[in-house]
Amino acid sequence: MTSARRGTVRVLGIDPGLTRCGIGVVDVASDRSATLVHVGVVRSDPTAAIETRLATIASGIRAVIDAHAPAVVAVERVFAQHNRQTVMGTAQASGIALLVAGERGLPAATHTPTEVKAAITGYGAADKRQVQAMVARILRLDEPPKPADAADALALALCHAWRRGPTVGTAAVATPAQRAWAEAERLARR
Repeated sequence: MTSARRGTVRVLGIDPGLTRCGIGVVDVASDRSATLVHVGVVRSDPTAAIETRLATIASGIRAVIDAHAPAVVAVERVFAQHNRQTVMGTAQASGIALLVAGERGLPAATHTPTEVKAAITGYGAADKRQVQAMVARILRLDEPPKPADAADALALALCHAWRRGPTVGTAAVATPAQRAWAEAERLARR
């Protein structure tokens, strides 16, 4: 499914978190230009029971899907952290996001933070401010989306569209960051 504009794909990006779950929706054209559709954060009360918190996140994701009809969902892949409580909450929120996508019949993919940073900034170790600044620049926003969870969700959506979209591998329309990422992937396959 594509969005109302012919030749565009609408992607829902989700930066999973138990307290703050970043949500971003973008329309990405075949020339890789992108337009902001929606950005926000679904918040759950840290003092509530875990099942209530997860239900809140699911409800928020469903509401965004209903309002904006994305064609695909991109979720940040959970990575190892030293803080087990944080990684568990992130993994639970990620599972909820993937479940909701499945319930709605939407294809879903996961991307690592390094993959997203490389796709957006050309540098896999970019910091949050660099990602926020590039998201604002790509989407032609007056200021970076806040909080960082919201910017990360938009970055996930953009990364997915650029890496999985119909023009992936077309060097003529790739940005310098996308060309750098494609070259890194090519070298990693050796």
